[in-house]
Amino acid sequence: MSRKNLILLAVYVAFTLGISLWLGQRAYQWLPPAAAQEAQPVGDLFSFLVSLGSVVFLGVAGAMAYSIIFHRFSLQNPQGAPIRGNARLEIFWTVVPIILVAWIAWYSYVIYQRMNVLGPLPVVEVPQLLGKKAIAAGPPAELAMAQGSNINPEKIGVEVKQWLWTFTYRDAGVTSHELHLPLDRRVTLNMTSADVLHGFYVPNFRIKQDIVPNREIEFSFTPNRLGEYKLHDSQFSGTYFALMTAPVVVQSVSDYQSWLESQKSLAPGQLPNPALDEFNQTPGTPLKSGWPTVSPATRK
Repeated sequence: MSRKNLILLAVYVAFTLGISLWLGQRAYQWLPPAAAQEAQPVGDLFSFLVSLGSVVFLGVAGAMAYSIIFHRFSLQNPQGAPIRGNARLEIFWTVVPIILVAWIAWYSYVIYQRMNVLGPLPVVEVPQLLGKKAIAAGPPAELAMAQGSNINPEKIGVEVKQWLWTFTYRDAGVTSHELHLPLDRRVTLNMTSADVLHGFYVPNFRIKQDIVPNREIEFSFTPNRLGEYKLHDSQFSGTYFALMTAPVVVQSVSDYQSWLESQKSLAPGQLPNPALDEFNQTPGTPLKSGWPTVSPATRK
């Protein structure tokens, strides 16, 4: 390879790495603002995949651009060089993808283990996760935070049906169609489905959990950002599932306690029910598909 080509390759490699790292950092902003402790590992994995994907894309695009610019069809040599094979090239484009896939698998496993420590996934034994040296040095900050927030977690019952979310704050004797959560305090949801498969998903939390009929599923996380968010059904549960949403409000502990006190003497609020509103609309062009449908549940 000539000196000119080596310099060109070095410049392009530096450009590719710089742009890829920049895109990886920008990727955090492509997601909704993180509002749970468990969201950070998911954001890290997404940033890593964007950076690695950018390296692959720019590397392939650069090779194609180099070939088009410097090795174009020429009337002086219309047939091209009689190349029958290149062992080095074959080894390169076989080994590099294997290394990249192994790297992605390893880093995904690391993120999965971090999620285990934080709580939303099944609990694993810490010695298996950290190793002897790490245990001797003490638990990581994430584990310490998770252990600290696990003290007296807030327990909330969640019942879901077509197409309505109902939240029961058993200790306070409150039932609501809004999900209110205390800031920086562990929350455990005991979720049940009254009919079909549903999915609990708040984009700002970056985690979701399927809700299976005839089972009570426990799901834990720690909200860490004040604000109002939206709960979606992540599973296709019927005609109106896309409209099956509920407000999620993360408040300071004092505001959360005040809200519970204010709701004790009230029946569940008559919040908007988009699914029911759409069901009750008279269509401009009547459509009769003959398919059985389920009317949206009313808030009561």
